[in-house]
Amino acid sequence: MKDLRAARNFALSFTSFVFTSVAIVALISVLASCAGRSVSGAPTPGQGTPKTGKKTMRAFASEDELKSYFRKLAEERKREAGRAQSNQGPLANAPAPAATEASGLAKSADDKQESITNTQHAGVDEGGIVKLHGDHLVVLRRGRLFTVAIGDNSLKPISAVDAFGSDIDPRYTWYDEMLVSADTVAVIGYSYERGGTEVGLFKIDNAGNLAYRSTYHLRSNDYYSSRNYASRLIGSKLIFYTPLYLNPYNDDPFAQFPAVRKWHKGAKPEEFQRIVSATKVYVPARQVNSGYGMALHTVTVCDLANDDFKCDATAVLGAPGRVFYVSPESVYVWTTDWSRYGQRAGNRSMLYRMPLDGSGPSAIGVSGSPVDQFSFLESEDKHLNVLVRADAQGDGMWSAEVAQGDVAMMRIPLSLFNDGSDNASSWTYHPLPKPAGYTFQNRFVGNYLLYGTGSGWGAPGKNNQASLFTVRWADGDTNELTVNHGVDRIEALGSDAIVVGTDGSDLHFTAIRLSDSPEVADEYVRKGASQGELRSQGFFYKPDGRDSGVLGLPISVPGRPGYKNLFESSAAILFLRNQSLHFQEVGELYAESEKAVDDGCRASCVDWYGNSRPIFVRGRVLALMGYEIVEGNLRDGRMNELRRINYAPQKVAVTQN
Repeated sequence: MKDLRAARNFALSFTSFVFTSVAIVALISVLASCAGRSVSGAPTPGQGTPKTGKKTMRAFASEDELKSYFRKLAEERKREAGRAQSNQGPLANAPAPAATEASGLAKSADDKQESITNTQHAGVDEGGIVKLHGDHLVVLRRGRLFTVAIGDNSLKPISAVDAFGSDIDPRYTWYDEMLVSADTVAVIGYSYERGGTEVGLFKIDNAGNLAYRSTYHLRSNDYYSSRNYASRLIGSKLIFYTPLYLNPYNDDPFAQFPAVRKWHKGAKPEEFQRIVSATKVYVPARQVNSGYGMALHTVTVCDLANDDFKCDATAVLGAPGRVFYVSPESVYVWTTDWSRYGQRAGNRSMLYRMPLDGSGPSAIGVSGSPVDQFSFLESEDKHLNVLVRADAQGDGMWSAEVAQGDVAMMRIPLSLFNDGSDNASSWTYHPLPKPAGYTFQNRFVGNYLLYGTGSGWGAPGKNNQASLFTVRWADGDTNELTVNHGVDRIEALGSDAIVVGTDGSDLHFTAIRLSDSPEVADEYVRKGASQGELRSQGFFYKPDGRDSGVLGLPISVPGRPGYKNLFESSAAILFLRNQSLHFQEVGELYAESEKAVDDGCRASCVDWYGNSRPIFVRGRVLALMGYEIVEGNLRDGRMNELRRINYAPQKVAVTQN
């Protein structure tokens, strides 16, 4: 456990060192003009319509061509290292992160299945800790899978199995995300020992019984993000993103390429089989700078309808910083150069687009970096809208929590994506006000982009007043609103929005009416409380009318730092009724933490993805809090507890009120 924690803490320390050392870019106009600067120093395209390159990127024609490309990269890196050594001293030669040793598209989703996950896009499910399968909830917690029957008004634990095979040592492994497709449960994890991303497949039957099927390992670096989710599900297609930081000096570059093996006892590294051929590796037309490291950004699509776990992968070469976003139509990867101590970020970025219909990937040169996946919106008018900050370098590990610099919104037609030879014009960047404070939050809701700053994973700030900016993404019209708290969460309430944050001791819920002139519509203050969950899936809003519904959010004791949700369960889940953007508390379902039992945890003993969720399913209201599920009944405007179960692996108990 200590080794596991140390591994992710090392990533936190390394990332914080790099990002907090980056100087703030002076002016947003500089950020915008940087969009026309090629990494390789090639002439800058004009600021109007960019030159027209080919519409898609080029893949390598053969293995030999790809090997030759890596040899040239190694030679170039040696020359750059020599120049940096002579110009800036030894700090300029700090090593880039090494690649992990191997030994150490789709149709629309089936809308018949009710969603219980707060997703960014309808029809694009996200890996999470609780899903619905027929008449059962499926829960992933602390290295185990559980099912709970909810059919026929029941609430009964059914099955519990390890989230890994019987011959797998779960130490040094995190089991983070889970998705359900038909009768298959897929658990996505990361193994520091067996080769990278781990996918465990389980069969679930109509009675809720779970049975282990198989495990596959994919060679990759850690996908972890404090905000994003590594996996998506569209129909039966499992889509996940994995980065691989490459070493161009490797005699055999393909030995570090994405590969998969089926796990069995005694499995050997040489059993990995590559899933990305040279002809599925794409590179932008302009030269990619490798001085600060290079990554192979791989999007893998596996059809869970096939028993043999057949996967297809596409990879792009780019800078190591990244943000991964999936719309209903495409997968996007925004790559950004890391910078070294005392140097400016350089704004060397490339945005890749991989359509899900199987057509060729394309790219465009860009500047700055999004903060997280919520910085993106592929809108129905065939444009991509992205909020960027000048000194942000993706959402890998904890990078999203330390984004800094000037702010702009980039808006480009999808038709401008090309082979990577062109850059987004400075005209596509709309300068936006830079908010005071840290822990930046942003979200596209309806016709607007909203953003502000709050406390995040740190101690609650004493923010009695903060700015919330609303931007109409179609034309850039911007308004500044004042809220009586920090901005720690932004969510949709239909076509309007809710902003949640703390003033240091109380938790505030502010309704934002997103009309032609956005305004604060109402505020509800929950005295003596803090957010119990930070991830987007901790919130859920269930509409029951055009302008009405009920929302749920885990809460905890006042003043609790955000990081405590990794180690402590929420005290309760609070429910508010929304009626035309007026909030009224209807009650809470609370946890009985004093009844917690020792679960004999063997893996994933830190709740990186949280442990509490409000669940609205088939007219019922449930609160998942650690190993408890509490059912409530909303009657006469009040939430009353009906019953609760404890589904912990060593104890199953049911109490009724």
